[in-house]
Amino acid sequence: MNQTTKPCPPSPTRRSLLGAAAALPVVALPLPVRAQATGPISRRLVIAAGKARLRPAPAAETEIWTLDGSMPGPALRIRHGETLRLTVENRIGLPVALHWHGLRGAAAMDGVGGFSQAPIAPGASFDYELTPPDSGTVLYRALVVGGASEPAGRGLSGLLIVEERTPLAVAQDIPLLVQDWLLDERQLLAPFGRGPETAAAGRLGSWLTVNGAAPPHRVAVAPGARVRLRLANACNARLMRLRFDGVKAVVVAVDGQPTDTFEPVRAQLPFAPGSRYDLVVDMPSEPGATAVVTALIGSGLPLVRLVAEGPAEPAATAPAALQPNPALPAAVRLQDARRVEMRIEGGARVTPAFKLDLGGVDPERPWRVNGDTGSVEGKPLFSVRRGTPIVLAIDNRTAFIQPFHVHGHAFRLLHPLDDGWEPYFLDTVQIPEGKKLHIAFIADNPGRWLVSSTVLDRFDAGLWSWFEVT
Repeated sequence: MNQTTKPCPPSPTRRSLLGAAAALPVVALPLPVRAQATGPISRRLVIAAGKARLRPAPAAETEIWTLDGSMPGPALRIRHGETLRLTVENRIGLPVALHWHGLRGAAAMDGVGGFSQAPIAPGASFDYELTPPDSGTVLYRALVVGGASEPAGRGLSGLLIVEERTPLAVAQDIPLLVQDWLLDERQLLAPFGRGPETAAAGRLGSWLTVNGAAPPHRVAVAPGARVRLRLANACNARLMRLRFDGVKAVVVAVDGQPTDTFEPVRAQLPFAPGSRYDLVVDMPSEPGATAVVTALIGSGLPLVRLVAEGPAEPAATAPAALQPNPALPAAVRLQDARRVEMRIEGGARVTPAFKLDLGGVDPERPWRVNGDTGSVEGKPLFSVRRGTPIVLAIDNRTAFIQPFHVHGHAFRLLHPLDDGWEPYFLDTVQIPEGKKLHIAFIADNPGRWLVSSTVLDRFDAGLWSWFEVT
């Protein structure tokens, strides 16, 4: 099946999941029960140039960037309550930093080069110390103010998996990282930089990979076995929908946070850059049966194929559910909230003939938040004391879906009448073109935090703002 570059709009699940949000190892579970670590876990990651065969042979290899010699980077696993000390060494020619997308940790460790830390210069290193307050699936990827698209677009991303103290009883725990690549016929990456796409959909690749290899990613699973899929979108710009064929998929976590379990409406989920889903799948008991995760791009692109092979396992009888996260508030007092508005404007226009009109668009400042581009020296979107409830209205006045990520916090997506919220937490939300969504959270993590576009070309062009918790 040919891969295409046509983006697909998100599809709702439940009431409005429209707003939701080398290879990595396949790890057999149950995981061994580990005693509490006596000290921090230390690891070193080296960022360096490398090559990978993104398309099947005989296609040539592509020059990419690697983490510890692999692309995507290794799936880092720690147990909830443990501390990871990670030294990142930069051996490429650009400054970098690694953002821990979805980790509610210390602001100084958020990993935004030029904002929360100085970028890691070529030949230098930086020490991250991460003690995640939550279990869950965290995406890490390169993020530097004004310079995120190229290092991420060359492969600098991976997953940090913070295991629950009592993991789900599953046969396999399978991390699945989806990336796309803008390749020419020689398998070279197209040049990076500010082009017309910056004011439109962003850098949409011509080829998708799963865990760094051509799809579909094949996984052998025992007939009748229960497996956990950790799906993460590390694309620079691609919005897509996922469909689950041949099996019932149950969502147990969204953006790393446990949720009331549910089956996606029409077996589909929206999947924006930065989004993560944890799903539980019970394989059919018939040998040779398949379950497929398909990206709804063009006529459909199979990303993952689970195949029932080997001796059968007894069907799981325990509920496929995670315990709620006690570290997150059960409610947000909306009547006491500080109310803030983010107005997103700019970008190309779409003509009645569905063509892009770039007339009058400033190529250096194609996007604006509240009339301006992101600036470290500028005024914060808001500054509040720790513990203040926030209702943030994100008003998308552009012709494109806008996915945004709130750093250091998890939020609720409010119902249109402010009379409640969806039964899951998010850290990344998609705002449809021409629409306004409201999110609510308690600003309980001290420091300065971004609210940023997860389309990295837009982020590089200043589509972000920041807030402060004192």
